[in-house]
Amino acid sequence: MEESSRLPLPDAFLDFLLENGLDPSMYTARVSTPRYVRLKPSSEDFVEEIEDEMKCKLEKVGWLPGFYSLPPDIQIASSRAYREGKMYGIDAASGAAVRALDVSAGDHVLDLCAAPGAKLCMIADILGKSGSVTGVDVASQRMAACRTLLQKYALGDRCRLFVADGTTFALLPVMFHSDSKSCESAVEGKGDAFREWTSRRPYKERKKATKAMKTISSQLVRATQNQQLIFYGRHSGVVGLTRSELYQPACDCEVSRRGYDKVLVDAECTHDGSIRHIQKFEQWGWKTLQRRVLDAERTDSLTALQLRLLSNGFNLLKVGGSLVYSTCSLTVAQNEDVVEQFLKEHASAELREVEDAKNWPCKSGRIPKTLRFDPLTSQTSGLFVAKFMKLAI
Repeated sequence: MEESSRLPLPDAFLDFLLENGLDPSMYTARVSTPRYVRLKPSSEDFVEEIEDEMKCKLEKVGWLPGFYSLPPDIQIASSRAYREGKMYGIDAASGAAVRALDVSAGDHVLDLCAAPGAKLCMIADILGKSGSVTGVDVASQRMAACRTLLQKYALGDRCRLFVADGTTFALLPVMFHSDSKSCESAVEGKGDAFREWTSRRPYKERKKATKAMKTISSQLVRATQNQQLIFYGRHSGVVGLTRSELYQPACDCEVSRRGYDKVLVDAECTHDGSIRHIQKFEQWGWKTLQRRVLDAERTDSLTALQLRLLSNGFNLLKVGGSLVYSTCSLTVAQNEDVVEQFLKEHASAELREVEDAKNWPCKSGRIPKTLRFDPLTSQTSGLFVAKFMKLAI
């Protein structure tokens, strides 16, 4: 790495780093960590062609299949490979969080904080032509971007996307798929059933849906409003369902056997583990950093939110299923403290080793079996990872 100049950090932020045992030097380098991309499995034969076009070397990330590193100043958006959907940008640490889930063919996966969608794309890529993935996020604009990514990379066939509050989302995966049915036969006899997804429904169909909404229960109206379906793939299990079937809330007796096989909770946080994010405060102003990262009241509200997200994700997990909790914060409060409180409140949760991590360039967290990525150790953005299994009790 080139000799770097230093970014002056305010005393309050230095104290914050000291409290969390973090080395300030990871934030002061002007030269950032590498940029990472993931190539779709069908595109790895085109590496040399991509290198020629981008005029740089794609270095294979030995510990993370499908990932390549590039110099930090390389812009991938203008490349043909990016435009054609052969690769997408995703930090290697984020890729590790997805790998920690150990997604297998046929799994039904819930990404509870899915926007802007890179991890969701990776999950869909791993699943291929089996299982399903449900993406949830409370931010409608960010979820619209997530939908765009899925369509750009042709990965949405078995996906559902909801704009919803991840702390209260309560829909189970659809356990059957209409693979062998045409869209017409799938909805035969169900006038208000979902047809193949389109961003612009014909007027008659919209009119029919509005009429159907007037006849359904107030409980379903609330569910539809609070959990807005904004995209579904042809084989996501949605085609052919009525609204009342889709928005049937989960009950405890069903979750143990019909819940999600895998859940990812990459929770909202202060983003202090993202070096590029912290460096932006030099332009935004350090008072903004004080408000967004260091303010105790904001941190307290975030840790409460993180615990609710983690708890709800775990509630939707089937017995024997796995959940990964991650944040791009390096603070103890948003990571180990949340994990400890969660374990106290959930007797059926067991912290598990991430098997692949034996070969990963990361540190152990302050709790055994948890992991921490940071720029100095891992040459990635900062990330905390904890994996849980749901036990039968």
